[in-house]
Amino acid sequence: MRKYATLLLLALLMPVLQGCFPVVAGGVGAGVVMATDRRTSGIFIEDQGIELKAQNRVSEKLKDQVHLNVTSFNLSVLMTGEAPNEALRTEVESIVKTVPNVRQVFNEIAIAPASSYSARSNDSFITTKVKARMVDANKFNANHVKVVTEASTVYLLGLVTHKEAEDATEIARTTSGVMKVVKLFEYLD
Repeated sequence: MRKYATLLLLALLMPVLQGCFPVVAGGVGAGVVMATDRRTSGIFIEDQGIELKAQNRVSEKLKDQVHLNVTSFNLSVLMTGEAPNEALRTEVESIVKTVPNVRQVFNEIAIAPASSYSARSNDSFITTKVKARMVDANKFNANHVKVVTEASTVYLLGLVTHKEAEDATEIARTTSGVMKVVKLFEYLD
């Protein structure tokens, strides 16, 4: 009888609990990444805050005049995307530098019209291929290297050894669709 009551309760609660799964799964996924990351949990969370604050500040000030991607890793910020002119490119950098705890900024924003959705999809696909190849190669923990792709250029960030950097660079360089690799690593050795 108790078994049937439990099943009935689960059946009644299922529609309510379904919305919780992505939140729980996302939280678990972030916890796994954070546990294997070489950054402290405080820096990991701060990097996420920097990305959010930088995007919001640029959006508030410049609206949709630029296409901006912000990636923060160990308090270093990589800016990619497109701006229509040098003045806006420089203004974006100035805005991002005002975000608390930003240690340095790599301004890789291109002077160009905003990229198309198909170009962005291709960049996402390249990032996925590079990360998958890092996992398959099993030469280092793939969570130690952050991969960002913009206009078929792959940017590599992370706290790595020189050997890990060499391996990651070789994997990225030999992935189909990659035109260029930019290393923004911090070295542990």
